[in-house]
Amino acid sequence: MSHKNNGARFFTQKCGFSFMRLAAIINIGALLAILGLIFVESLPALSWEFLTEPPRNMMSEGGIWPCLVGTFFLSAGALVIALPLGVASAVYLHEYGGSSAWVTLTRLSIANLAGVPSIVFGLFGLTFFVVFCGLDVSLLSGILTLSVLSLPVIINTTEAALSQVPQDWREASLALGASRRETIMKVVLPNALPGILTGAILALSRVAGETAAIMYTGSVYFTPKTGVNLFEPVMALPYHVYVMATSGTNIEATRPLQYGTALVLVALVLVMSLAAILLRERRRSQF
Repeated sequence: MSHKNNGARFFTQKCGFSFMRLAAIINIGALLAILGLIFVESLPALSWEFLTEPPRNMMSEGGIWPCLVGTFFLSAGALVIALPLGVASAVYLHEYGGSSAWVTLTRLSIANLAGVPSIVFGLFGLTFFVVFCGLDVSLLSGILTLSVLSLPVIINTTEAALSQVPQDWREASLALGASRRETIMKVVLPNALPGILTGAILALSRVAGETAAIMYTGSVYFTPKTGVNLFEPVMALPYHVYVMATSGTNIEATRPLQYGTALVLVALVLVMSLAAILLRERRRSQF
């Protein structure tokens, strides 16, 4: 009887692993197919001028340099604001909050916010930052809106990273005379840093490709200004692709530019995420 049970478990396990391998192959194949299509369709537009020049001739010629700069500042600015706020919130919830009803309600609210569509955050940013705070459609409004959007991701991943630090380490630090604040700053946070950086990577990847959250708050289709000003709108890669593909002056003629912009956006997210991953692995190897 035991041999039959072992055989059934082995067969079930083999089927499960085969299904997971098949799912992984399908996902990887779909990703490669999408990237291949984008690359092939963008070949007519790819050039050094495409990356370094502003758009010309009603957006049908030229490059995407202002969009590249605007996307970088929107993403980096949102991360600079959201990361410390998210980490501080997670530290409070996990290290100080306990199991009170207020903390439970806060965690539930954060979990719900993580699933809210980005268009809702865009409308919130329009109502609060643009209109109520009087910031108008500007880089600062876009950064603040993206910060709010990325906070739930950072809080959830940071709290998960804090829970992975053994409780014995905290107790040992306190037994040696360290205060609770010193224990958190010198023991807990350094060991949770790889997980915190994982949350930063996820947040960065999300905000860099957002369109709905910035179309009402910080981005415009075209601006003749090449500089960056916190109180003026900027061009951004995702919104640039959206407008060219839906309401451009000559959608078919600008198709290579659309795919080229999408390819650059993917590459920008990849580079920024790779830099964060390398930093995370370097910190992980130190502990």
